[in-house]
Amino acid sequence: MKFSGNRLRQVGLAYLFLLPTLVILGTFLFYPMVRAFLLSLWDYSPLSPENHFVGLANFIRLATDSEFWHALRNSFLYLLVVPVIIILSLALSLLVEPRIPFVNFFRACYYIPVVTMMVVVALVWKQIFDTDNGILNALLLKYGLLREKIHWLTSPRLALFTIMTVTIWKGLGYYMVIFIAGLRSIPPELLEAAMIDGCKPRQTLFYVKIPMLWPSITLVAIISSISALQVFEEIYVMTLGRLNTSTLVFYIYDTGIRGDQEMGYACAMGVVLFCIIFIFTFFNVRMMGRFHITGER
Repeated sequence: MKFSGNRLRQVGLAYLFLLPTLVILGTFLFYPMVRAFLLSLWDYSPLSPENHFVGLANFIRLATDSEFWHALRNSFLYLLVVPVIIILSLALSLLVEPRIPFVNFFRACYYIPVVTMMVVVALVWKQIFDTDNGILNALLLKYGLLREKIHWLTSPRLALFTIMTVTIWKGLGYYMVIFIAGLRSIPPELLEAAMIDGCKPRQTLFYVKIPMLWPSITLVAIISSISALQVFEEIYVMTLGRLNTSTLVFYIYDTGIRGDQEMGYACAMGVVLFCIIFIFTFFNVRMMGRFHITGER
């Protein structure tokens, strides 16, 4: 393919504008990623003067590490937030998408948790879920809904699921906006045709709106799945990874930074997590892509 001088100047100018972004991405994303892949093949620790190449030894070690498998199980268990987020955020978008009085106020209220720092959100909810002084137990006991206090964050069976509710609450507004954008992109002609054909609101929702929202549903499923597999701040602030709440990202942090600083071993876990997210996202796109707007499979 031949380019004229004017075309070459346009391409060069485009890459010139992209250069700052490419430099930032290369410095803070691509280089650390490549560096992590390389360190996963080394027995590396900042505290040790002797670091040596071990090949796949770190990955072999993962196979017999019970804490790693436990953390991985919790990470997969955390994916339970994904269908809940999809359903609730879609329901919220259907409520606030119509142009009704004060709708912008309600949209802002639902979106406020998104722009609030996760550390702040986790600290507030930690106080709410406190067994002895938390407002949740106090209200449930006051109105006779409980006979005794529930140990929301101190029970190994409940702690992880309690933290999941915080993740869901904080993310609903963000995914709601994605669904609102999807609803706004539906051609009005389709909704008018459904109305003329006598479709009830429920039929319009399931046979027109939801099929047209499959791209948005796919995007929300992918983003929320990746976020769920990478959850860390809620775990750290609310339980410090104790009480059966350690996820893979928290175990990576605990191994590579807080513990013995086995950076090579932590990077090996990071590589495994990268592969899991990549495979999960690939199959998620393929499976969700089967359901086309026309209903083809």
